Amino acid sequence: AHTVEISEKRKATLVKMDNTKRQKLQAVKEGKRERVEGWLQDVVAEQRKEKKDLKFNKQRLRFLSQTQKIKQGSEGVVYWMNRDHRVQDNWALIYAQQLALEEKLPLHICFCLVVPQNSELATIRHFGFMLRGLEEVAKDCSALDIQFHLLQGSVGELLPGFVADWSFGAVVTDFSPLRTPLQWVEEVKKGLPSDIPFIQVDAHNVVPCWVASDKLEYSARTIRNKITKLLKEFLTEMPLVDKHPHTALRTAKPVDWAEALSSLEVDRTVEEVDWAKSGTAAGIAMLESFIDLRLKNFATQRNNPNSSAVSQLSPWIRFGHLSAQRVVLQVKCCGKSAGESVFSFTEELVVRRELTDNFCFYNPSYDSVKGANDWAQKTLKDHAKDPRPYVYTREQLEKAQTHDKLWNAAQYQMVIEGKMHGFLRMYWAKKILEWTSSPEGALSIAIYLNDRYELDGQDPNGFVGCMWSICGVHDQGWAERPIFGKIRYMNYKGCTRKFDVAQFERKYCPKDL
Repeated sequence: AHTVEISEKRKATLVKMDNTKRQKLQAVKEGKRERVEGWLQDVVAEQRKEKKDLKFNKQRLRFLSQTQKIKQGSEGVVYWMNRDHRVQDNWALIYAQQLALEEKLPLHICFCLVVPQNSELATIRHFGFMLRGLEEVAKDCSALDIQFHLLQGSVGELLPGFVADWSFGAVVTDFSPLRTPLQWVEEVKKGLPSDIPFIQVDAHNVVPCWVASDKLEYSARTIRNKITKLLKEFLTEMPLVDKHPHTALRTAKPVDWAEALSSLEVDRTVEEVDWAKSGTAAGIAMLESFIDLRLKNFATQRNNPNSSAVSQLSPWIRFGHLSAQRVVLQVKCCGKSAGESVFSFTEELVVRRELTDNFCFYNPSYDSVKGANDWAQKTLKDHAKDPRPYVYTREQLEKAQTHDKLWNAAQYQMVIEGKMHGFLRMYWAKKILEWTSSPEGALSIAIYLNDRYELDGQDPNGFVGCMWSICGVHDQGWAERPIFGKIRYMNYKGCTRKFDVAQFERKYCPKDL
């Protein structure tokens, strides 16, 4: 009886301690207690634990196979990680773990490392950031008894054989609307046996792309209400990916990450950047600094390249190190005092960003003038032969060798830091249209420079940003003028009314590129 009494007292003490910790975290979250560096990591961990048993909304997935039942006698479930490189806050992995738990099977993750041969876009800036993030994923997997496999080579050739060799009973993957990942999915679909379910989960968007809309949307105006009315259903907390209770009989081959990085056959002249450390932990730290320091200025100062007002989160979201859903949840609950900035940021992160996935998913010509609206194609064609005040080659533009100091500074910022300010991306791309011999050439150069140097490049946001600037996508027709036709125009003088252009030019005066 004495032992039972001590046990009950101990239990009550632990519950009291747990409640006290929860109350402290709630006060920190609401800004009622002083926030010490690292506070957000603790708040997020507690939120995940509280929603550990949250049900998975099956509208987030679609079956790519005819069969939907896990093959009996199999030895595991595998999540083919492609776009979303994280363990927690990953709906694809959450679903894969729930499948594995239902069948009492081990859980595996595999990533196929594909390096395009002789590609100008395959740089150490991108692949270094990606591999270091995957190394963090592998460490997290190890702590949770989830096997992590790094495969190197063609997805279509490797993955079906890998699934067969390991006797997996189901394959879960995430979603990307871009051409190459969609092609990989088709190759895997053809290579998998017909009795293996192949399931795709949109782990990148708050509202799954195919749920938000079943067609190509004209603009933010036409998709905004569709997404907004679904946020109550989809903008939920995300359950914890917990330690997996079913251990694999075979373990994955250990990855030599240093060797994987050093052996990459990529362009190393586009160097990694110092300001952005890859991985989910670094992404959460950047989100924390945004909420604490910059969010309050977002609504009024986000278009000022000299102001510290933007989130800087795009590289972590692009590589899937951070969930956009996690970001908007924390901004809404921890940044309430920022008022209008919370609304403005949510509009950009959810509505505008998910509009870019819609465009790429439903428009196969997402990186071509042919993908523009009819009015835009016509006006660009009508003015294609208009005389240009300057005509620069791709090499001159890449080296920031134009007559325009602001444009050169923006290009230099992108080359050395891997991230150009969002407002300047519009000006930068529109000037490429003005200074090259054709709209098709302008779009090709803008996408090349964006995808080669921007850390968040090779992403729907980048394609649509270039298409908006040069081809009027998601925009309307404006007063007609030479070269641009009815495409929205921007000029140097307009920038001087927005911010201190001279200050930016001094900061990013181009050195020898």
